[in-house]
Amino acid sequence: MAQESNQGFTPLFNGKNLEGWIGNKTSYQAKDGMIVIEPNGGGGGNLFTEKEYGDFILRFEFQLTPGANNGLGIHAPLEGDAAYAGKEIQILDNEAEKYAGLKAYQYHGSVYGVIPAKRGFLKPAGEWNQQEVIVQHPKIKVILNGAVILEGDYLEASRNGTLDGKDHPGLKRSSGHIGFLGHGDVVRFRNIDIKEL
Repeated sequence: MAQESNQGFTPLFNGKNLEGWIGNKTSYQAKDGMIVIEPNGGGGGNLFTEKEYGDFILRFEFQLTPGANNGLGIHAPLEGDAAYAGKEIQILDNEAEKYAGLKAYQYHGSVYGVIPAKRGFLKPAGEWNQQEVIVQHPKIKVILNGAVILEGDYLEASRNGTLDGKDHPGLKRSSGHIGFLGHGDVVRFRNIDIKEL
């Protein structure tokens, strides 16, 4: 993906520190060119961009540890649960045994609770994955390691109710912060670039 063209993309992470980010800077740390979640720093909590974004293409690489769970918040406000007040794209080692009973809308790459993603394109835990998320409200596309695993319209998908049966007022939001939504597991991110559309 990175080979295609980086024209118009700007880094969200400078590789050295968390300048431009707000939120839990105890659990999230800049190390060796990566944003690393350190469970001994509390491990949970969210790290958001200071800036708000509307339509964009976001590219990043991530490395999961076995059974790790995180999320990518988009169009999120800084208050409330980003999965509902904004939208959450699941970041998850869904091949782990403990997730055998997951609902389809909880798999990696899914718009949590709303649109399920295709499975089978994640690399094994410990290997780096490349992901691209293209948002043109209300349409979204997620490309994992070169394969389109999700493409849809989240307002259309929730017209007759969401898959998880919960209220997702954030689906109507067309801009907000981008963030990593932690659950206490070690996940590493690097090469985080964005292009506004």
